[in-house]
Amino acid sequence: MSERETMEYDVVVVGAGPAGLAFAIRLKQLKPDTSVCVIEKSSTIGAQILSGAVIEPQPLDALLPGWRDNPPPICVPAGKDEFWLLSKTGGTRLPVPPGMRNHGNFIVSLGALCAWLAPQAEALGVDVFPGFAAADNIYNEDGSVAGVRIGDMGVAKDGTHKPGYTEGIDIKAKLTVLAEGARGSLTKQLVKRFGLDAGSDPQGYSIGIKELWQLPAGRVTPGKIAHSIGWPADTHTYGGSFLYHLDKDRIALGYISGLDYSDPKYQPWEAFQQWKNHPSVKSLLEGGTILSAGARAIVTGGWQSLPKCEMPGAILIGDTAGLLNVPKIKGTHQALKSGMLAAEHLAASGLDATGFDAKLRGSEVMAELKKVRNVKPGFKKGLWFGLLNAAWETVTAGLSPWTLKNKADWSTLHKLGECEEPKRDYVQRTLPPRDRLAGVYFAATEHDEDQPVHLHVADTDICATRCVEEYDNPCTRFCPAQVYEMVADESQPHGKRLQINSANCVHCKTCDIKDPYEIITWVTPEGGSGPNYQNL
Repeated sequence: MSERETMEYDVVVVGAGPAGLAFAIRLKQLKPDTSVCVIEKSSTIGAQILSGAVIEPQPLDALLPGWRDNPPPICVPAGKDEFWLLSKTGGTRLPVPPGMRNHGNFIVSLGALCAWLAPQAEALGVDVFPGFAAADNIYNEDGSVAGVRIGDMGVAKDGTHKPGYTEGIDIKAKLTVLAEGARGSLTKQLVKRFGLDAGSDPQGYSIGIKELWQLPAGRVTPGKIAHSIGWPADTHTYGGSFLYHLDKDRIALGYISGLDYSDPKYQPWEAFQQWKNHPSVKSLLEGGTILSAGARAIVTGGWQSLPKCEMPGAILIGDTAGLLNVPKIKGTHQALKSGMLAAEHLAASGLDATGFDAKLRGSEVMAELKKVRNVKPGFKKGLWFGLLNAAWETVTAGLSPWTLKNKADWSTLHKLGECEEPKRDYVQRTLPPRDRLAGVYFAATEHDEDQPVHLHVADTDICATRCVEEYDNPCTRFCPAQVYEMVADESQPHGKRLQINSANCVHCKTCDIKDPYEIITWVTPEGGSGPNYQNL
């Protein structure tokens, strides 16, 4: 057994998203002599970042005061806001909720923003390593986190070493910062190991599916922002859309489905495509072309689901901690703020994580989440109660003497025949892409076919027996990339077995979250694998 090569830093950051990069920049601004590296599993920085995204600029103003003189490549000042309740053929315009008023904000591509932030971190002396997938945590003898292990490269599907095999290195650090985004695979292990969620509700998630379109000249109103609720979701499924008008005749659009849905037949990707064929959206898109597409889980549990964000040798920041503000549909400003707060705490404490959790909970980051803690859970009782509850929570600024509870998303799925199947009032679709496989093409996702499957299913017999009977294999519907397929196999009890098309995976993590048996575990594939999003 060869001794692994080791690199040592004062701090290692896992994930080059807004939280990780803001942390690295701020720490170097405060303590220039601290050695910091940021590792990122995607082939280039920003290639696996996907968000709406409208950002509040104040944290960027604080981090990089001159940023407006040299803005990221997609940065459009927010213009008119619209909020719609859609029916199948029309819609009603509603007052824009206070949290969704975007005057003074900017529409950006979060991937492009991160690609723009990374060189600024490097200019301060941060080592940024794309194409390095952190496959495991490593620990000191006393049990504290010692850093991360990079996944081996050049391993064949059967576990043998290919000619280009390279053993992954260990990156050891005094402090490890987890900034993996929603449902981080290393964070999931640490939450379990250190019992970080012992005092909180289960975390909640939604899936956001997004496309970027090029439209004929004259249709786009740069800066216009439109959100909708209602059709195609039924009143018991949390869902809504965003439509952001960019520059150069481009438009970013997407659909968010709460992963607490109960209908086992629901398909988040199909709901998005249905919404695109609503008369108001279809007339905008017809004659345009898709530039890129993708999907990503969004963390929506909020204040009551926040785990403890410190442990011996490591901390959690950004969406890995669960800091997104659901009613605002914004997490970037929270990610930036938490990263900067963490850097300031560590600069003052000599890189000691102790006290960071208390500092975060006492900060404006958490005050913002506490105000809106009851909004998303209110929709569990249906759309109309949810809207009424959201209005109440807005008027009272979250001062209700109660806190609504969150349940784990995997536990909310009804079994077949257990509940009345909602009427899906769907239309004939004419806009591309025709199916999920065609959509995967626009994600430009790449995995070497001959590498170990990175989606671990603990017991595939369940898939071919109980799951067929109880849920009719919902993984074949909730995955937006058609990774999971039940194929004919006469040797199985129901004549079907699970096939995992892992090369299609866009790393959204939905399967890890929604599988009702909790038997799917998403682990990092070989570094550099996965989607290569362009300006998402």
